Amino acid sequence: MRVVIADDSVLAREGIASLVRGAGIEVAAQTSSAQALIDLVGEHRPDVAIVDIRMPPTYSDEGLQAALAIRERHPGMGIVILSQHVDTGVATRLLAAHPAGLGYVLKHRVIDIQDFAATLRAVAAGGSALDPQVVAELLSDGGPLNALTAREREVLALVAEGRSNKAIGERLVITQRAVAKHITSIFDKLGLPAGEDENRRILAVLAYLRQPEGAASRTLSSP
Repeated sequence: MRVVIADDSVLAREGIASLVRGAGIEVAAQTSSAQALIDLVGEHRPDVAIVDIRMPPTYSDEGLQAALAIRERHPGMGIVILSQHVDTGVATRLLAAHPAGLGYVLKHRVIDIQDFAATLRAVAAGGSALDPQVVAELLSDGGPLNALTAREREVLALVAEGRSNKAIGERLVITQRAVAKHITSIFDKLGLPAGEDENRRILAVLAYLRQPEGAASRTLSSP
């Protein structure tokens, strides 16, 4: 697997590069510029782009804009946002654009090389991986989620983190059949049809819940 890394801090870039190389992942290129990231992705076609949100020149959302541009030009490419902060607006915009192949990880929570490598591989394969703190922020607004039971909210949060039904069952000490029933109930209560790609649909639900009225149908109708 190959990655491109974009972070304005040379120490952060080298640290990330060292981590992923230690897990047997090739670093195709590094950059401190959001625009250069777009160019490097086009040149090297990595499996995953690892992107910081705040980059020069304004240190606001240049990384996000680059990620959205990459999504538009290379929709099948994985993107992992690696940030110091939880920004639910960033998560929502990316989820609404294309929830599959997306990760949002907080830098201070990357403490295990193999876990981070597993996140990169999952995203490269089209899966999703949201940091638990990001999920908690997304779920905190309530709205339609108020119809869910406490257990259903737990299941929804774990699915959004990218966990399989088996992993959710092990975490909550319930059967996979019970997990499936909870997921079906979640879809029913939110007015969504259950499909085979449950993780992707749940992430679309999280994006939908954060969108202004009228954007929901566009988000949910995405393939």
